[in-house]
Amino acid sequence: MRKTKGFTFRKTFLPPHKLSLTRPRPFRIYSFVPFSPLAMLDPTILTIGGIVLGIAIIERILERWGVIDLVDQFAKVMRFILPVTFYSALLYFFATFMF
Repeated sequence: MRKTKGFTFRKTFLPPHKLSLTRPRPFRIYSFVPFSPLAMLDPTILTIGGIVLGIAIIERILERWGVIDLVDQFAKVMRFILPVTFYSALLYFFATFMF
């Protein structure tokens, strides 16, 4: 008859590593990126804002020159473009901004 050797469950695993004498110090990391106004300086949003601002300046210049018909056409187009641009830039900002 063969003998069976008994062993405990704890011996089947490797022995635990020896704990180091120096424990690592706990440290806290703070990130101020979500609260920084510099985080809003995204080139895409700045480009869209520059284009809209440029169109508004052109509209004012045309108004001073007395080309009212062209200013009215700009106003009709901008009534649609400005809200669409604003909401799409806002959606883009929240989609790409890491909180």
